[in-house]
Amino acid sequence: MRTTLSAALSAVLLVLLTVLVPVSALSAWVDLELDDTDRYLAAVSPLASDEDVRETVAALVTDEAMKSIDVGPLQDTVEEFLHEAALSFTATETFRRAWDSANRAAHQDVTAALHGEDGQAVTIDLAPVIKEVKQELTSRGVPFADLIPVRETSITVLPSDRADDLRSSFGWLRHCSVWPAVGTVVLLVLVLGLTPARGGLRAGFVTAAVAGGGLVLGAALLRIAVAVGRDRVLDEVPGTDRGAAAAVYDALTASLRTTVWIVLLAGAVLAVAGLVGRVTAARRR
Repeated sequence: MRTTLSAALSAVLLVLLTVLVPVSALSAWVDLELDDTDRYLAAVSPLASDEDVRETVAALVTDEAMKSIDVGPLQDTVEEFLHEAALSFTATETFRRAWDSANRAAHQDVTAALHGEDGQAVTIDLAPVIKEVKQELTSRGVPFADLIPVRETSITVLPSDRADDLRSSFGWLRHCSVWPAVGTVVLLVLVLGLTPARGGLRAGFVTAAVAGGGLVLGAALLRIAVAVGRDRVLDEVPGTDRGAAAAVYDALTASLRTTVWIVLLAGAVLAVAGLVGRVTAARRR
């Protein structure tokens, strides 16, 4: 009877930790990072140096410019020249400041899409960036730079359909905040602390191994959730924006992937320690 009860409690602990790990990580991430403008900017600001982002911005600027330029047989040559000039601009400090400004505005779309009644697409409006490009290239005397139109030109990061799908999930995750994570830590401390006192050292080792296995499975589940979310979001993003959107998604979920490795390592150490301790204790008996 006691063995059956211990097995049942171990199974419950395994399931609880497997579920709590991804829920804890995601709820803390939504509340502390995705909802916070400064943390959001800290995540996406380095993307000003990302090759995919730079190429996407240069391509969009060039496409908009060529809509207002007609030079006959020299069209392709001028387009290539403007693209290279725009790409060169994306390596400047001016571009990085404009990128930060555009993303600060984009974060308002993020909060509106995930907290509003109706999901709306999350986009990064490049109009401020295009304005800086035009001024910079014009001052350098780049031909046709003065014809670059400054108007709303956006990179789609999260399509409206996906925003609708995610809104309800993100809503309850945001309300959970850090409490699932607190609950997970409290559960581990109580279980690992009380089991040896009540069931002996061997029971404590078994519990440690089960808890470690739960952490490992939870970390794997979190990694799968991040990967599936990435695929679902990018599936609806226009092909021209996909490289930049992928870079933004990866930057915003970097802390989640770090959490995966930390929890995975902690779980593996706990599981191995528990198994080794259990075997050693059995041999001594």
